[in-house]
Amino acid sequence: MKEKILEMEEYAQEHNVPIIEKKSIAFIMKFIKENNIKNILEIGSAIGYSTILMASAKDDVYVTTIERDETRYMECLKNVKACGMDKKINVVYQDALDVNLSNDMQFDLIFIDAAKGQYTKFFEKFKYFLSDRGFIITDNINFHGYVGNSDKLENGNLKSLVKKIEGYIEFLKTNEEFDTEFFNIGDGLSISVRKNEE
Repeated sequence: MKEKILEMEEYAQEHNVPIIEKKSIAFIMKFIKENNIKNILEIGSAIGYSTILMASAKDDVYVTTIERDETRYMECLKNVKACGMDKKINVVYQDALDVNLSNDMQFDLIFIDAAKGQYTKFFEKFKYFLSDRGFIITDNINFHGYVGNSDKLENGNLKSLVKKIEGYIEFLKTNEEFDTEFFNIGDGLSISVRKNEE
């Protein structure tokens, strides 16, 4: 599998596919082990890099992952099969905001790593599928160091995107339902957990 992971890293670089930073995925894999995570929902598969690594964190992990880009979806399927992970990973080809999950589906971990401008919508939609003691992890919270510096950006599209991420961070900080911790690992991670209702 190591060879396949290296191949995927090369493919991502050649085809300009954003994949999670190594420090971030190492942190998440450790987190999966330490918190006995078994059922994971990933928003944004890309080519299946983080998907496969999360599924390999321990034997009893099952990942449902959603990807809306057909080329990346096909590549993800191919990689999952090549790593012998088809029994542990279910790849869904759809826009995450259009996906209808079964009401009885519950996840110990929801990993958000898709369209940055939609983070708040993803959070609001999928929080209902989080198990009682589950976690929501979001990647790219620092977004290459631009977050917090949006006013200095001249590129309109980039500025707008960064402002949306800043808005998401504010949404997490002021959320009455969840407590969130921020980690300066890789491109920035946040971990949200429901507040104790004691």
